Amino acid sequence: MILGLIVILAVLLLVLGFEMFLVLALPALAYKGAFYPNIPDLVVVQKILGGVDHTTLLAIPFFVFAANLMGSGQIARQLVSVVKALLGHTRGGMGHVVVGGSMAFGSVSGSAPATVAAMARMAYPELRRSGYSDKFSLGLIVSSAETALLIPPSITMIIYGWMTGTSIARLFAGGLAVGLVLGLAFALYVNFVARRDGIARAERADWPTRLRTIWAAKWAIGMPVIILGGIYSGTFTATEAAAISVVYAILVEVVILRSLTLRGLFEVTEQSAINTCIIFVLLAMGGLVSYFVTLAQVPGAIIGFLDAMDAGWIGFLLVVNVCFLIAGMFIDPNSALLILVPPLYPVAAALGIDPVHFGLIVTLNIGLGMITPPFGLDIFVASSTLRKPVATIIAGVWPFLAVNLIVLLLITYVPQISLFIPRLIFG
Repeated sequence: MILGLIVILAVLLLVLGFEMFLVLALPALAYKGAFYPNIPDLVVVQKILGGVDHTTLLAIPFFVFAANLMGSGQIARQLVSVVKALLGHTRGGMGHVVVGGSMAFGSVSGSAPATVAAMARMAYPELRRSGYSDKFSLGLIVSSAETALLIPPSITMIIYGWMTGTSIARLFAGGLAVGLVLGLAFALYVNFVARRDGIARAERADWPTRLRTIWAAKWAIGMPVIILGGIYSGTFTATEAAAISVVYAILVEVVILRSLTLRGLFEVTEQSAINTCIIFVLLAMGGLVSYFVTLAQVPGAIIGFLDAMDAGWIGFLLVVNVCFLIAGMFIDPNSALLILVPPLYPVAAALGIDPVHFGLIVTLNIGLGMITPPFGLDIFVASSTLRKPVATIIAGVWPFLAVNLIVLLLITYVPQISLFIPRLIFG
């Protein structure tokens, strides 16, 4: 009875529009008062602080800062220009540029909302001029940004790695493969729409033009080379790579390209600090929730239920996907991660599911949640950036959700896709 009232409290807080950290914290405190009143309040404080007291999490503010620097400067635009020079002439032209550009920007930002904002400003007018419909253009921009969560570096993978103790380098390697598969699926759909709607091909750029474009973007291209090359070669950790990305972005944008003034740098720093605080407050509350999930032995109850149903790992992963799909409709991605991973990950481990494979299923689900109506975060980012009605964007997203679900099933039940590159690199 009491547990049911606590669940109702959480739902009411969510429906009434309370801040997400309160939706996490107040039910957790109510659970503590009802079932564990003898636990000292000091323990609660320790668990909240412990939720962010980890050196791995230092990568988050650095990657957030670097992403905002590149989105406000020229690095993002230069990366897209390279993709356009190489792919602009193909069937679907600008549509493929958006997919490839989102993957390129994702390889230096790790943030889907930042990718949506950057690509919306750069690509939407050209998509419309190329002959794509308004709905399709908006749906493509919002959906292709999901690859930024999979192509390393990925803030979502860093959080998952911290929560589960999984190697972030292995997660990044697996995310590269999954991101490429998702990008290829989007490209196939773009090709289908381009043929159906008779989208004309753009003029092919000759190789001298391509080489000049690549050379002009050499500083932008250097960012993913340094980050990914350094991590995969073992030269530095993901956290060190994040710090290096900030130094590199400031050097390129402020000193070399001079695309950011000192005032612009200050504004980007301020916005990055706000974004980081939002994430870390949620992580702190997530540490408290994880503690009570463990005390309540929720993973054991799930395992018992699966044994009774004789569901096995196949049924369990189906349940995981459904839970994340429902959560993605109503709460923000980081909150879904913090609420669902603590009870589900121990079950996955008990069933023998590789933690990297499970992490990529979770990450793909988080990305799906960011574009799932009615409250997908990236939908609202695109709406505010382009001043377009949310309903129009949602109408354009539906076909891409279908593509996403097909890829999700493929990644879920063919673990070799997620594990091939990590095993190739790390053994």
